[in-house]
Amino acid sequence: MKPRISMITLGVDDLERALRFYRDGLGLHSEGIVGTEFEYGAVAFFDLQSGLKLALWPRASIAHDSGLPLQRPAATELTLGHNVASKAEVDQVMAQAQQAGAVLVKPAHETFWGGYAGYFQDPDGHLWEVAWNPEFVPDES
Repeated sequence: MKPRISMITLGVDDLERALRFYRDGLGLHSEGIVGTEFEYGAVAFFDLQSGLKLALWPRASIAHDSGLPLQRPAATELTLGHNVASKAEVDQVMAQAQQAGAVLVKPAHETFWGGYAGYFQDPDGHLWEVAWNPEFVPDES
């Protein structure tokens, strides 16, 4: 299998609240909520890096579409990593997330692997790690 991850979909409880957090709070670009004409279709998309999108879709819609029962979320099932170019940028993103309504789980700190990182949870409990890794500095182009 050749991996071609092009979409990361997060299940949310309140789509409008989640849209405000990611668009207005974190500054990610979105055209807003689309698909409202369909019973389980309302979704919001965000452009990330080239070829990758973030989607916010109600948990009930994911359960309906997949055929699985709606389940309680667990924050430690998955983390989303946001690698940045400096320690100062880690602090900036963490502050921006907190200002937007995120819960700081673990403040930014020097890590055992030689980097600098912290964790926050979005309003739906999704766990994000914001990290500066000297071995994995993102290409800013």
